[in-house]
Amino acid sequence: MSDEVQQIKDKIDAADLIAEYIQLKPAGINKKGLCPFHHEKSPSFMVNSERQGWHCFGCGKGGDIFTFVQEMEGMEFKEALKHLAGRAGVQLTSYRSDVDSSQKNRIKDINVEAARFFHNFLLKMPTAKSAMDYLINRGLKPETIEEWQIGFVPEQWDLLTQYLLKKGFGIDDLVASGLTIKRDGADATSGRGFYDRFRGRVMFPVWNVHGEVVGFTGRILVEKENSGGKYVNTPQTLVYDKSRVIFGLNKAKQEIKAKDLIVMVEGQMDVIACHQAGMKNVVASSGTALTEEQVKLLKRYSLNLNMAFDADEAGQNAAKRGVDIAVRDGMSVKVVRIPQGAGKDADECLKKNPSVWFLAVEKAQGIMDWFFEKILTGKDLASPHQKQLTADQLLPEIALIPYAVERDHWLRVLADKLGVDTSVLREDIVRLGRKETRNKKQETNGSERKVTIENDRLAMLVERLLVIVLRYNDLARELSGESLNQILSTGRFGALYIELKREYTENSKIDMDKLRNIVEPIDKENLIDILLMKGELDFSGIQTAEAKQELQKLLISVMEEWKRKQRKAIQSALEKAEREGDKLKLNELVEKFNKI
Repeated sequence: MSDEVQQIKDKIDAADLIAEYIQLKPAGINKKGLCPFHHEKSPSFMVNSERQGWHCFGCGKGGDIFTFVQEMEGMEFKEALKHLAGRAGVQLTSYRSDVDSSQKNRIKDINVEAARFFHNFLLKMPTAKSAMDYLINRGLKPETIEEWQIGFVPEQWDLLTQYLLKKGFGIDDLVASGLTIKRDGADATSGRGFYDRFRGRVMFPVWNVHGEVVGFTGRILVEKENSGGKYVNTPQTLVYDKSRVIFGLNKAKQEIKAKDLIVMVEGQMDVIACHQAGMKNVVASSGTALTEEQVKLLKRYSLNLNMAFDADEAGQNAAKRGVDIAVRDGMSVKVVRIPQGAGKDADECLKKNPSVWFLAVEKAQGIMDWFFEKILTGKDLASPHQKQLTADQLLPEIALIPYAVERDHWLRVLADKLGVDTSVLREDIVRLGRKETRNKKQETNGSERKVTIENDRLAMLVERLLVIVLRYNDLARELSGESLNQILSTGRFGALYIELKREYTENSKIDMDKLRNIVEPIDKENLIDILLMKGELDFSGIQTAEAKQELQKLLISVMEEWKRKQRKAIQSALEKAEREGDKLKLNELVEKFNKI
């Protein structure tokens, strides 16, 4: 391991890093929580700060802080290295060429320089006066413009491209970043045929949750016939995927955690206006319906989501898919309703009367109450057809709720509204539930990972046995007997058992560091650390006497399982010898079978 990698590990506590993604609770010398990589109800995800490792005993994934960030963020090692080095304040030298060889990292550097260029142009160039006037007229203060690094690019074909080329960036990387567009027949040598994507626009940088610039949104300042849409966004790139980015989350996440509430608005100006007004737990999905990836990202910080979306039917329908995903994933969703005439969005409402917006967020309506009100309005519930229509619209929403008590509550509310028995509604919701379960199973099956530790019964029993001995060292004296030694010295854990037994026999104790050096790491994980974390998960709070009883039961089970497997193997060999008419082999196998 290089000195720089070790320096980063020394400066970043694995538990502190992982706690930014999931809730961790103390578990002895470790911490545990629900695994972020698969669905589980009981915590099987363990983190050890001392060894700087983590492991999930449900899906089998594990590693160090680098593998965690790579898994969680979909980063390459080079990208994770740069990200964590920046967080730790470690200057990379020996890995510099590796980091620079990553196009993702080069694109991020391009974005940082482009954001600086746009912002400086807005602040310093006379030709940006109209853009600055526009922003001031929109109610933005100079300090807000500075905080959000808002910028401007004039109506010129390749101003940014030429600037970035002079800064030493390559034309292929500029095209890959989405900032430069390449015409057919363009010549990279002469630079002809390349032009800026953003021209004559007010520029808003888009950051990921870590505060890295991954893209831009440009708003046209003066609309012309050939200027394109009012808003132009960075296209999909190696670092920008709009389905995985939430605007403003890098600035809002601490306030979201403190208030345990996410406020979701429509656009970027809504977010900026809210933060300027003092409501700093506000983010936006940038005009798209919430995706599964965005919901997972939001759930790191709070399960409470107050959403403001357009009051018209189109706006509500666009938001519904995101609402459904959030509800299905266990979030508590409410709808922020701006009073009639108080403004069409958060930005407009804040300009008219900030207290109205703050009150609307505070008094947000529960999503199921909102659905009931919306769907029941105008329905004649005396009509059997209208009753069925209402049930058909509301039952799918109720079926999404993952919590049985809450789901049952809304079934009873609907039954009361329709004047029917809940059992009638349950028939339909069971059908819907089965369909949902099938869909979830398909999703899960596509993402499962093979567990690294063998999962046959004998291996599992031996693993549990070794977990107890590593946790309660003195119990190593119980591992005696020729047959037991024969069983434990072979298979997946054979090398570990032999060294553990020798260490205890010679020194009457077990040196964990010595064992770690002997056992080969598996995907950056040491088997000793995995087993110690497993012991913390399974045996925390158990005294030595209870552990000894458990060990004795395991020794019997290990012996019985080994005999069962031996008998099964001999039985197969007997059948083969019988088919081949090998009497000598038959007699030998029968004798061996009888001994077992």
